[in-house]
Amino acid sequence: MEKTWVVAAESSRARVFVSENRVSPLIELEDFAHTDSRVKDQDIVSDKPGRGFDGVVEGRHGFEKQSDAKHHEALVFAKRVAERIEQGRARSEFEALVLIAAPEFLGMLRHELSAPTARMVVKTIDKNLVQKPEADIRGYVFT
Repeated sequence: MEKTWVVAAESSRARVFVSENRVSPLIELEDFAHTDSRVKDQDIVSDKPGRGFDGVVEGRHGFEKQSDAKHHEALVFAKRVAERIEQGRARSEFEALVLIAAPEFLGMLRHELSAPTARMVVKTIDKNLVQKPEADIRGYVFT
């Protein structure tokens, strides 16, 4: 079996493991966090949405935010994780890639991968397992 990277990620944390074969344990290479994804929207956004009048409906109402700050921070972190994966591919640190993340973050991460790296993905698991121990993650990867 080829050297495989297993990336377990969520919007605020990612762990990168390597496996030499199906029977060897996963060895954790990196564990990195994006603390901005953990803060509350009100701490990320400096102002409340504005208020205004609508010509159709009487009275004032609040304007909705144009973008969700937490979603933006998740995108920023997905790009960071993808960049690290891209570096690993460029340095030939793995031949196969397994991605594990909750569905929304998994989609963000896949979107950020280059075509050559995306072709190296051999399995995706749409679960948030980043907090689980290595043995549990390994069980999902090699079953």
